[in-house]
Amino acid sequence: MAPSIQTFSDTDRRLVAGWAAACAERVLWVYEAERAEDDRPSAAIARAKAYARGELDTAAEIRRRFGGGSAARDVSPAAAAAARSAGQASAVCHMGAHALGAAAYAVKAVGLASPEQPGAADDEIIWQIQQMTTEMRAVLRTLPAVGEDRSGPLGPGLLASGQMKRIIQQLQARLAAPDSTLVVG
Repeated sequence: MAPSIQTFSDTDRRLVAGWAAACAERVLWVYEAERAEDDRPSAAIARAKAYARGELDTAAEIRRRFGGGSAARDVSPAAAAAARSAGQASAVCHMGAHALGAAAYAVKAVGLASPEQPGAADDEIIWQIQQMTTEMRAVLRTLPAVGEDRSGPLGPGLLASGQMKRIIQQLQARLAAPDSTLVVG
């Protein structure tokens, strides 16, 4: 059986893992404001960064990402979204499409943590897109539209429904735009 289009090569997964980690790290404060003593999200982000640098083995990281329980339990929806962003970033070693999951959960965390700033989520998406290199954009553009491919995280499930689907659709629309339109002046 051929690998899913959502998997990417190891090189491409490592390329987008650093970006996914940066997206998750940017909202880590939302989680730490409630659970400063719980280092599971920060540890997941550190692993994603180390994986991006080529310091961690893919197979070992796939096994590790399931350990430690869920940091998203018994916290506010904003903190849960921040924890899930970190979890998605650490899952990029398994399947590259999780990078969009990390970004989308970070956007959700910002939106929930900043209800008095209606443009906060849009600003986060702009920041995320601006952090991408041309190579990262090219890799992420190869992903199917959210909800269209059953063989990965962008298929039926949490990332392909409700608010998460709408956020990923916004990210994918911005990715599809010509590179020159991604810069905000």
